[in-house]
Amino acid sequence: MNACGKALAGVTKTAGAVGKGIAAVQKTMQMEQFSRAYVAAIAAQAGCNPSRPEVDEDSVDLALAMKGITGCKRTRANLEIQIKCTGNADLSQETFSYALPVKNYDDLRADVVTPRLLVVVCVPHEIEDWTQQTEEQLCLRRCAYWLSLAGMPETDNSASVTVQIPRTNIFSVDFLREAMRRSANGKTL
Repeated sequence: MNACGKALAGVTKTAGAVGKGIAAVQKTMQMEQFSRAYVAAIAAQAGCNPSRPEVDEDSVDLALAMKGITGCKRTRANLEIQIKCTGNADLSQETFSYALPVKNYDDLRADVVTPRLLVVVCVPHEIEDWTQQTEEQLCLRRCAYWLSLAGMPETDNSASVTVQIPRTNIFSVDFLREAMRRSANGKTL
């Protein structure tokens, strides 16, 4: 192979690596958008009003508000949520592990007035499998799980903290309504 052919082969390899990097960034953006849509769909059915902070500096991706709550100390409630998405969760056990960045861990375990939750949306590995749609339904796959880090201990870790999320903690309409009732009564989750 002459010098021109070698140079062209090097450019092709570099372009392929850059293309893979762009694809990874694209998938990360799609995961973020999908997980936000998943949580928003549950919140809408539960009767919550979602809002997004201008800047995510405090590990809050979505704030949820609900009014008209009856039988509680307050008629309004709020929750703050950090949303994560993964296609790599091992859901074969009663709990699954999620490596949460230390900043998010510390922000979510902070002593705050408004309860905070980590919500991890687990999706199939292949993007094409995330949804199934017919005239009758739109199915979002797979499932979202919640975890409260309130009261969790400090960590000496510098990068991430692996948390265990029970598979019974499904982020569902019923759960969200109950979480709002607990918030309206000033209780932890």
